[in-house]
Amino acid sequence: MIITLLILLIAAALFVSGKVRSDLVAICSLLALLLAQILTPAEGLSGFSNSTVIMMVGLFIVGGGIFQTGLAKMISSKMMMLAGTSQLRLFLLVMIGTGIIGSVVSNTGTVAVMMPIVVSMAAAAGTSARRLLMPLAFASSMGGMMTLIGTPPNLIVSDTLQNAGYAPLSFFSFLPVGLITLTVGVLGLLPLTKIFLAPKDAGKKKQSSGKSLDDLVGEYGLTHNLFRVHIKNEESEAINKSIAELNIYHNYGINVLELRRSSGQNRFVRTVNQKLASPELILKQGDVLYLSGEPEMIAKFAEDFHLRLLDIHTDEIEHNSNASIDFFDIGVAELLFMPTSTMINRKISEIGFRGKFNVNILGIRRGTEYILKDMANQKVLEGDIMLVQGAWSDIARMKKESDNWVVLGEPLKEAQKVTLDHKAPIAALILIAMIVVMAIDKIPVAPVTSVLVAAVLMVVTGCVRSMEAAYKSINWQTIVLFAAMLPMSIALEKTGVSTAISSSMVDWLGGSGPRLMLAGIYAATSIMTIFISNTVTAVLMAPIALQCAMQVGVSPVPFMYAVTVAASMCFASPFSTPPNALVMSAGQYTFMDYVKVGLPMQILMGIVMVLVLPLLFPF
Repeated sequence: MIITLLILLIAAALFVSGKVRSDLVAICSLLALLLAQILTPAEGLSGFSNSTVIMMVGLFIVGGGIFQTGLAKMISSKMMMLAGTSQLRLFLLVMIGTGIIGSVVSNTGTVAVMMPIVVSMAAAAGTSARRLLMPLAFASSMGGMMTLIGTPPNLIVSDTLQNAGYAPLSFFSFLPVGLITLTVGVLGLLPLTKIFLAPKDAGKKKQSSGKSLDDLVGEYGLTHNLFRVHIKNEESEAINKSIAELNIYHNYGINVLELRRSSGQNRFVRTVNQKLASPELILKQGDVLYLSGEPEMIAKFAEDFHLRLLDIHTDEIEHNSNASIDFFDIGVAELLFMPTSTMINRKISEIGFRGKFNVNILGIRRGTEYILKDMANQKVLEGDIMLVQGAWSDIARMKKESDNWVVLGEPLKEAQKVTLDHKAPIAALILIAMIVVMAIDKIPVAPVTSVLVAAVLMVVTGCVRSMEAAYKSINWQTIVLFAAMLPMSIALEKTGVSTAISSSMVDWLGGSGPRLMLAGIYAATSIMTIFISNTVTAVLMAPIALQCAMQVGVSPVPFMYAVTVAASMCFASPFSTPPNALVMSAGQYTFMDYVKVGLPMQILMGIVMVLVLPLLFPF
């Protein structure tokens, strides 16, 4: 028992100091428990197989899909219409909206769904996400108090009452308590977040990270001669022929930049795939070709092959065109040729960019000159900067040819910035389906299963660009922190620390009257939840609270509510509840941030509940 308490105190001290990474502290604490043989290896590693931890992994991927498809930005823009630029309205919208969702969806799922939306809203409003993400996590727990299924402790105390011969709690028995907790949360967090959660980047100007993709396209003038032709006519001679067979560049001097092909369409979902214009690509009816060249030759090509010219560019209507280069599946990057490159003084057609790297050459910047025509016969000179187009992964591969050129910028990072807008409806359907399955208890699918299915669907449908992007969307520091700290509750229970603490509280307050006893039960539960999970705390404290009420001779119902509220309203620690852990990295919070904001909030909530619970549920 002493060793367990010592490990816990040292870990708490390191968390508070903030000088050591929180995930490292958690791992070291776990190793100390294993080396002291307090936990078996199976018990020590049980956190990494815990369903909540696995669910958090899946929810990070789902959140990545919400971000990458631009769905978060779309939803946040709609919500911003309600909030405007008022930070007060934005705060209230986040708190109330999250509380309502959290009443029927697990608090972990609620935070995962809302977090990318809240970050987008904060950016649009010009405020710091730090002031909204912690209230988001807390509000999800407060909302969970509104219904029986809102949070696991609610189900635990209801089951305890039923097993003791009392009537089980109904679905909306918790609603009055939930409304009070949410109201107290709004009134308490509004000043606390303003005082303690100032933006970390305040006063610092963001440095430019270089040219954006749109900057590159504009710099090389690609949009000035950009056209779209639609293979609409089923009698077109271009159908079932490859780009090489049409010999478009040789006959018309036209560059085929890309092809877009619809892979499915209905009133809800429309998916368009981008394809690089490789010579062997076979054209089909319905394809749209993006072309660059002289307007007269574009018109002649469209006429010869019975194609529909979607945009006719002239100086007068150029700015009314809808054609644009997008970067969903393919992108662009610049290559700077080194003096030692073996490509110097060689024609582009001889180098074989297409065969080696599967990329197209769009243009060359030579000093102040931009070369966009007759690319195949251009020779590469020392200092040339070449604009290439290809799949993001293929462009990233070109970074390995460091002896020949330098890829300017970070292609994969640029790819992550591109929103896959055409995938947003699919991401929305996946998200809604996941929420419905989690919210309806009669559907025989476990929440963790629904989350993992949603995560896989996000990758399979392309809402998350690739498995690599899925892995990068997971915040492993949060996962390791939470998974490594979960076994601490096993150690505290195994060594008798939890029972000793709770029993001592009961012995001290047993003859002091029901209200003081209620306050003691609430305080003991609240303190224990700082160090171990709220579910485990509720399991330990519910039978103790029941026995205390029976010994005093009063109704156990207010005591049961005290346990579930105290277990769920734990705000002073990032690892007590999954929502607290989920927002830690995104909000750039330290352990002390939770203490500064969460501890006063936790104390305030306790005072209110001790006063209110006996009024709602008399002794």
